[in-house]
Formats: sequence, structure tokens, C-alpha cells
Amino acid sequence: MVWTGTWVAERLGVELIGDEELPALLGLALRRNPKRAHLLVSSVLGKHVPQHPSVVYGSGLGLGLRVRELLGAEEAGRAVVLGYAETATALGHAVADGLGSAPYLHSTRRPVPGVATAGGFEESHSHATSHLLLPEDPELLAGPGPLVLVDDEFSTGNTVLNTLRGLHERYPRDRYVVVALVDMRAPADRDRLTAFAAELGARVDLLSLAAGTVVLPDDVLEKGQELVARHEHAAPVTGPAASAAPASGPAASA
Repeated sequence: MVWTGTWVAERLGVELIGDEELPALLGLALRRNPKRAHLLVSSVLGKHVPQHPSVVYGSGLGLGLRVRELLGAEEAGRAVVLGYAETATALGHAVADGLGSAPYLHSTRRPVPGVATAGGFEESHSHATSHLLLPEDPELLAGPGPLVLVDDEFSTGNTVLNTLRGLHERYPRDRYVVVALVDMRAPADRDRLTAFAAELGARVDLLSLAAGTVVLPDDVLEKGQELVARHEHAAPVTGPAASAAPASGPAASA
């Protein structure tokens, strides 16, 4: 049975409103997290929900081709792609392929002895907030070409702002392209990125497969915690019915 992504939304009273492509790209799961009750789950990322490899790779490759068209062949040939661990690690690779096998780096939460840190940023809503950039080539991020930042989804844009702020202080450049499967920022969050780009004095473009907003009830965090508590100790589904569980039951994530 196909996972619809609606079970949690119906029980928390959460609405996903946006482009007509959005329901095919995104659903909702629970988080076992005191900061957020919900988790936006991609149907095409291939991480939380099974998906055909051609769809997973094609989604990222298509975004990369759009970035290449936006930048033009010359600028695309100078671009570096940065993906966010862990959800956008493979997605970033696919975007880099779409650009024409651009140099690619993904963030990590684990320091590596003997490898210098080229930068870092905070993902404030995550269960593990600190990200490090550890390129094998210490000059990878120092070039003047565009930097393409890839994530699976934008909910507030805070992580992107934190990344741009930290990297621009260390490796200033004229152009950034921010890429995601879905853009779920509220209008105020979109305005913040526009204002921040003006503050940097750099051009920041944003590309996604679909855009929308998440409408949350005031008591969503309490409802989410209650729903997790109600179901996390339930007996696991076994046998043939197990394959249908994601469509009718919750998915909990840290």
C-alpha cells in the first residue's frame, strides 16, 4: 500500500497548502523532538519512504539542470555544490551531476582527525544542531564561482541563513543558489532571505520543485507529544500487514 502522508496531518490538525504538485512530493510524520511535533517527509527523496531509484535521482538531476540553465554554462562550470547531511547528502550529488559533475561537498556532524574545518553552521531545529564542512581540498570553497546549497526542504530558512552568514564571512562571493525539493517557508521567512541577500550584497536565487506553507494549530506540539506517547509502545505490526503500516500509522523520527 502506498504511504499517503496524511495520517499525522489529520490527527494534528496540520494543513499543507501550496502548489498542485505538493501532495505528490510531501507528507507528514511525527517527530520525537521537544522543539517540533511534525516532520516534513519527502516522497521522492528515497530516505524515509521507499521510492524508485530513477525518481530519486531524477528529482535531484532535474533541479541541477535548472540551476545550470539559471547560471549559464560558464558560471555553472565554476560552481561548487554543498549538500546538507543527512537528508540531502545524495540529493546534492544528483544536483551536482545536473550542473555537469560540479565539485560536491556535504556537511557532517563528525570531526575527522587531521582534517581542517573549512566552516560550519547551526541547524537550530535539529536533534544534532552543529554541522561541519571538511573538504579534502581546503581551497574548495575559496573560489569566486557560485555556491549552490542543496537541502531536501525549507521550512523556515534559518539553516540556509546560518550557512550563508558563516560562509560569506569566510569565503565571500557574488552569487548563491539555494535549491530544495520543496519550499515551505512563510512569507515573512521569504522576506528575511531577500533582506539578508541585500545585506550581504550578493545575489541569492532559490529553486524548488514546489512551494507551499504549513498551517499549524496552536497546540500542535502538545498534540504531537501525546500522539507519540500513545503509539510508540504499541505492539509492532508483523506478517503481511507490515508492508501497509506506513499508510495507516504514524512514523516517528528524532
